[in-house]
Amino acid sequence: MNDSPMRWNLSRLLLSCCLAAWLLGPIAVLRAEPWPQWRGPRGNGTSRETGLPTTWSRSENMLWRVPLPGPAGSTPAVWGDRIFLTSVDDDDLVLLCFTTDGKPAWRDVLGGGGRVRYRSDEGNNASPSPSTDGKHVWACTSNGLLVCDSVDGKRVWKIDLQERYGPYEIQFGMSSTPLLHQGRLYLQILHGKMDRTVSKNSWVVCLDAATGKELWKQPRNTDAIMENKHSYASPVLYQDDRRSFLLTHGADYIIAHRLTDGRELWRCDGINGVDRPYNPFLRLVASPATGSGVIVVPSAKNGPVLCLKPDGTGDRTNDSDSYYWKWDRGTPDVPSPLIHDGLVYLLRENGNLSCVDAKSGRRHYFQQPTERGRHRASPVYADGKIFTVARNTGTVCVIQAGTQFKILARNRLGEPMASSPAISGGRIYLRTFSALYAIGTK
Repeated sequence: MNDSPMRWNLSRLLLSCCLAAWLLGPIAVLRAEPWPQWRGPRGNGTSRETGLPTTWSRSENMLWRVPLPGPAGSTPAVWGDRIFLTSVDDDDLVLLCFTTDGKPAWRDVLGGGGRVRYRSDEGNNASPSPSTDGKHVWACTSNGLLVCDSVDGKRVWKIDLQERYGPYEIQFGMSSTPLLHQGRLYLQILHGKMDRTVSKNSWVVCLDAATGKELWKQPRNTDAIMENKHSYASPVLYQDDRRSFLLTHGADYIIAHRLTDGRELWRCDGINGVDRPYNPFLRLVASPATGSGVIVVPSAKNGPVLCLKPDGTGDRTNDSDSYYWKWDRGTPDVPSPLIHDGLVYLLRENGNLSCVDAKSGRRHYFQQPTERGRHRASPVYADGKIFTVARNTGTVCVIQAGTQFKILARNRLGEPMASSPAISGGRIYLRTFSALYAIGTK
């Protein structure tokens, strides 16, 4: 009889613990920051996730590995317990969904053209990355198919961008990833014949994400010629407390557009032919980066890097007050810049990393080697670390964020990888040409 109150208290305690665990499970999922599209939750390659491992291998901090049907350079999108990615599967282009425990959830065939390859390793028609808002997922292919599915894999709508906006004339496929923002999809379609005529069929387009209906379309023509008409960069959003606008990058210019109707706010060249002879083959691949009140503009082939102020009108190319700083050489060619905590990180295609003060242009370190070999993926930031990816070996270098260059680890997967890491729920998701990996502490 004397132990009955104790048993009652223990039962109540056990019940309370179970109830707390049941309640905290969903809360923990809700608190996990999603990675909704290529450059993450803020569109600049940064994550607020913490507790990420620094080292991993097949026997350490690898939660699971799932084989994929084919290679691609697209980055996974993650929301809640769902992971979305595009891939080739023989001749099919597919949108795949996995749960965060590594189980296949569904597969949607977007269309054909999956076997098309460029230079054997530069990517394929599954190069653009998917986007999600937790309710729907959008996937675009390099041959112009744009699809919206529910997160449960039910088709909502599908359009052919080449039928709507004209046949693509671009060497390696339209690998630009649409930007998802507040229920709208923004696309830059920059291409044209490889000649010296001015392109007349390049566009900036805004679609209603729920229906695929066109909300506005603006011409995006410049005096660029030859290969410079072709842009593989993706549109990005600039946003601060006072303003927000769209940035498109390619055909010799970075151009700012009003979100409501696409009207041009300002443009800047400074990329090709201003301080040097005009290069007819300076196609742009790396996308701009925004943050800390700055816009960092890469070019190509060891060309210039610009750091612009967000305000201005008209052609700002020769307006010295429009620049925080400018490099004549040293741009990343494919990896996009990264901005975090007032610092700009520039990763060259050979793996050399530079760190620059965002507004003063002061070089804290310059061209420090991470891992030798080609780098196609863009660097990302999380948990006080910078993550870079070497393409051929799938080696992820973990570098200490900040003004001092310090490599914390080199993690070699041994599989080619061209996609950027995605970070969500205390995990790093890595997509190689062969598999999808979940990296995290067990």
